[in-house]
Order: sequence, then structure tokens, then C-alpha cells
Amino acid sequence: MSSNVRNLARLPHSLGVAGTMMLVLASFPGWAQESAAIGQHARDVATGVCGTCHGPDGNSINPMFPRLAGQHAGYLVGQLKAFKEETRGDPYAIGYMWGMASGLSDETIDALGQYYAQQKTGPGRHHDAATIARGRDLFEHGIPSEGVPACSACHGPDALGNDMYPRLAGQHAEYILKQLASFQSNMRNIAVMHGVAQNLRDPEMQAVADYLESLP
Repeated sequence: MSSNVRNLARLPHSLGVAGTMMLVLASFPGWAQESAAIGQHARDVATGVCGTCHGPDGNSINPMFPRLAGQHAGYLVGQLKAFKEETRGDPYAIGYMWGMASGLSDETIDALGQYYAQQKTGPGRHHDAATIARGRDLFEHGIPSEGVPACSACHGPDALGNDMYPRLAGQHAEYILKQLASFQSNMRNIAVMHGVAQNLRDPEMQAVADYLESLP
């Protein structure tokens, strides 16, 4: 047991919680500096490396690469770890992200998730009104006769997602279509999404993707 831990164990019970926390932080003076350094390193990686494809603030302009701004930190951390562990197998994951994530520490991955979650999202993209209306209907209600559930059941009524399910609002339509194709073929082996995508036809997928891209 370190001397710091032994000293903390001897603290009197009369010491308040706030005082205890102050002593804890004082006992480990490098903690705050280390946390700040990890955060700065993640920002440098995001702007100098990831930004080549995803944009420095996560608002990519190339539809090959997803927009990361405003994405949930927990979801991003999960995906980066899947890239690092080579368990996410869609073509762009294999071609780009397996190598990019291989050298990232868990601390940097966590900090990258926080960085992108804090970035402001860009505006949605205009699409044909009839296509948007069709896409919204599919997103909100699915296709019960085909066994296709509503996307909103997991991704939320405004497609904002959560730590488990990604934010889809404002995402590039082309990127969404590529992922739906990967779910259909099981290259991205996620059972629930395979079940959703396998009964969607191309025009339906395009309508949903265009609708999502139109959202702010």
C-alpha cells in the first residue's frame, strides 16, 4: 500500500466530504495535469489526424466519412474500441479505421468521445419534400406489414440517439446507405439492425437516409 493510500485511510471520520476530496486531490497532484494532457492530446489527434477525413470539428464534408460532431461519447467510444479490437467489419472500418484506432489508448479513446460529443453540429441538407415526408413516415412508423420496426424506437423521435444507439440526425445520406448495406449483408454483424435492414428496399432506404440528412 502506498503512503498516500495509508494516509488517506487514517483520515478522521469528522473530516467532511469536501475536505476529504480536497485531500485526495492534493495527495495526487499529477492527476489534474494528466487529465488535461490527455484531453489536449485527444484534441490534437481529432484536429490533426481524424480531421483529415471527418473535419477538425467532426463536421465532415465528404459523405464517405460520417459526421461525428454531436455524436454521443459512449457510442463513439464503443465504435473506436471495436475498430481497435477489429470486431467491426464493414469495408471502411477495415480499410481505414482498424489501422487508425490500433495505436489509441483507452484514455485517448474516452477523451476523443468527449471531444466530438461537445462539438456543434452543422445544418441539415435540403432534399425533395415528398422524399422527406416518405422518409419521416418510415423512420417514425416502420413498415409493420414487412416486419420493419420504427427507427425512432431506438434512435429517438428526433433521431438524436443515446450512448447505445447513434445520433442519426444530420448524418450523410450516402454514409447511412453504406451502413444499411453492411447490416443487410451482416458485414456489420448486429442482429437488430440486420433484422431492420433486410426487408428494406433501395427506395425506402434512400428516403430514410435523405430524411435523416435533412435534420439539423
